[in-house]
Amino acid sequence: MIRHLLSAADLDADTATLILDTAAEMATVAGREVKKLPALRGRTVVNLFYEDSTRTRISFEAAAKRLSADVINFSAKGSSVAKGESLKDTALTLQAMGADAVVVRHPASGAPHRLADWVDGSVVNAGDGTHEHPTQALLDAYTMRSRLGRLAGLSVAIVGDVLHSRVARSNVLLLSTLGAKVTLVGPPTLIPVDIPTALAPGTQVSYDLDAVLPDADVVMMLRVQRERMGDSYFPSAREYARRYGLDATRMRRLAEHAIVMHPGPMNRGMEISPEVADSPRSTIVEQVTNGVSVRMAVLYLLLGGK
Repeated sequence: MIRHLLSAADLDADTATLILDTAAEMATVAGREVKKLPALRGRTVVNLFYEDSTRTRISFEAAAKRLSADVINFSAKGSSVAKGESLKDTALTLQAMGADAVVVRHPASGAPHRLADWVDGSVVNAGDGTHEHPTQALLDAYTMRSRLGRLAGLSVAIVGDVLHSRVARSNVLLLSTLGAKVTLVGPPTLIPVDIPTALAPGTQVSYDLDAVLPDADVVMMLRVQRERMGDSYFPSAREYARRYGLDATRMRRLAEHAIVMHPGPMNRGMEISPEVADSPRSTIVEQVTNGVSVRMAVLYLLLGGK
């Protein structure tokens, strides 16, 4: 097993499958009266979050606690970071406290890689800038496999703001490694031209959502990240929803078995309509549940749980 999880590119097919299989075993814990395992008793996991987060931070905290690890939640707000402390000095402080694993979210792409050079424990990338979010890709893959029974050969359409999405990059890498066929869909201004060559050579690009839907087994809608946009990448929210939003009319073009995914949080009425988000085809709530199991598996395997 790898020492850190910094990128979906760190995972070959065997390692990724091991994590997914382990997550399936961890999922059985949720059905028990006592939802805890003693696997990481005595270990310390630090959640080091420099950006606001609800799902990811709570998911990692729940995962570590279910494995009986000690959890320290560190937020940049109200800490020495607000006084100017550098990432390296924060890392050295955590190292001195005996952190066995550091789960880090940071606005700068590459920050987890730097952190891995400064601490002895394992580092898990919980999202860095517009770079990657590997555990989100793992939980997405787990959800697809749970719903559809396989990953190899699936046709996955990732729709929306690919340019600013770390989720999209990690999914392209991981799903391609596991044998799925990925198509990126969105306006030309939000699809990086180098993704098919830089990440996964088999990745397709389309600017027409309606043309892609009939052949898709999975449609993954991405949040439009307006907080990361310095310019106008499309004329208006209404125009974006008309061209690239998934509503009930478009959902009827999907095959009967096809599912709809979203990493959250959602802009309801923009990239996805309320009736689609709340439909039986949607796996959005399921993804949150699966996230805890997958992150349990990652922490368990990285820290050598028994």
